[in-house]
Amino acid sequence: MSDEVLIRRMLAGDETAAEALVERYYAEILRYCLWHVPSRDVAEDAAQETFLKFLRYVERYEHRGKCRAFLYQIARTTCVDFYRRAPELPLENQPELADDGGMAEAQSAMFLRALVTRLPEGQREIVLLRFGQSLTLREIAAVTDLPLRTVQSRLRAAMKRLRKDFERGDL
Repeated sequence: MSDEVLIRRMLAGDETAAEALVERYYAEILRYCLWHVPSRDVAEDAAQETFLKFLRYVERYEHRGKCRAFLYQIARTTCVDFYRRAPELPLENQPELADDGGMAEAQSAMFLRALVTRLPEGQREIVLLRFGQSLTLREIAAVTDLPLRTVQSRLRAAMKRLRKDFERGDL
């Protein structure tokens, strides 16, 4: 069932539609929050708050095929708020991203984190959304409220810098 149908059903009072939408996006919103807040507990709270805000303001949402991007926008501002309240752990001390994915997935997540933490904030966010969350460039533009060309150029610059760091062995 499409996001649009679920949202229409939610607006009509169908609680199972809301549950289906949360189930569809909860894991990826939680993964996103894990990158942006100091601990797994805070990330879980931020993810839950993201969905509560979405449900609270769903009447204002105009469906244009961008529900996923809208959820990421909410998650982004929610994580900023949560991080301001509890910045006790640096990014390197955050919990692993892989819950049950095995050692290879955990190592890949750690490697990605090591590379990405060196990027400037604007580039880091775009790389995380593109490769950590698999968002399209258009979705990233919607989440970050940046023009598509800016997203493209920042991603290109980030990839160039990552390639250069990798070739120099700066890991």
